[in-house]
Amino acid sequence: MAVHLIVADQELVFDNGPLCHFAREGWLGILRTVVGTRTAVVPDTVVDELRAGAQGRPHVQLVLDAPWLHHRSLVSETELEAFTQFASLLVARGRNVGESGVLAYAKANGAVAVIDDGPARKIARASGISHIGTLGLLCEALRESQLTVELISTVADHLLEGEYRLPFQAGGFAKWAHDQGLIPPAG
Repeated sequence: MAVHLIVADQELVFDNGPLCHFAREGWLGILRTVVGTRTAVVPDTVVDELRAGAQGRPHVQLVLDAPWLHHRSLVSETELEAFTQFASLLVARGRNVGESGVLAYAKANGAVAVIDDGPARKIARASGISHIGTLGLLCEALRESQLTVELISTVADHLLEGEYRLPFQAGGFAKWAHDQGLIPPAG
């Protein structure tokens, strides 16, 4: 797995999966911490998905109401063309519209797509779009001494309890991150 270094002032554009799962497990503040002074964007395609799922799900409303998450509409010709391109590759049975919007915004605006979905990450790589998964974002914060291995392990275990798909079992974050070259071994 390649480590994607993010420029300090680059916008981060989020898909709904990380936002909803972090909020549901009570860890949305961790994402705000790792965003830091960068702008966190949620494209209208993701906002629409969030709104559609907000009824009776207070954690989704927390995401929609978070003042640090900036809602942006895809309006420029470049954004709309990119959305059409990615939607043709990803959207099936009404799914993956949000990911298509994330990739379109990232491509058109030089932002970093924060996505965990495998097919969207594969398309991002093939299209030369800067992207990072939420685990990579957390590991970046670890390397910058914003978070600890113990805290990220706890967050990851809670996400797993909430049925978020991660590439390891409960208690396996530190070994996985070391094996991926994302963090140094415990000393």
